[in-house]
Amino acid sequence: MSASRAELSRWQFDLTWSLFEYHLACLEPADFRWEPSALCWTIRPDGTPDWADTEPDPVPVPTIAWLTWHIGWWWSVALDHANGRTPREREEITWPGEESTVEWLRGLHEEWLAVLARLTDADLDAPSAYPWGEDAGLTFAHTVAWVNAELMKNVSEIGQLRLLRRSSPGSIDLTATG
Repeated sequence: MSASRAELSRWQFDLTWSLFEYHLACLEPADFRWEPSALCWTIRPDGTPDWADTEPDPVPVPTIAWLTWHIGWWWSVALDHANGRTPREREEITWPGEESTVEWLRGLHEEWLAVLARLTDADLDAPSAYPWGEDAGLTFAHTVAWVNAELMKNVSEIGQLRLLRRSSPGSIDLTATG
């Protein structure tokens, strides 16, 4: 049984999203801003995400708040490109906070599913500048593959942070039974 490029991309996206749902369903408000190290990138109280145009050395450990904003930023811009809208600037994408982030990400998921559902081979073969720039010579199929890869990477980072927080001293009751 063969699968088209669009079907294979959708399958990979669905697999990644199912792994994300495992963690999204378990996130608690306190998970978002937990800082596992002294050097962290997070969302500041005024809503500003930490950012540097050149990656710092050493690279800060992102919080779940920062990672979810990061997903929302790149995915919103990918959706702008896919839907023929003027792409927003990074500073225009705001993190909705602990209580609304999961709903925000699920909304982006639904919007991306609509993009994937309408893809044809011609759409996949169309030139795409996002996220590499005009001179890269890549196609929308590359953008779709990049979304899958970037989401997979960010999902694993969020999952690892959630698991570390839950297993860190003081975050679990070791005397509980059952």
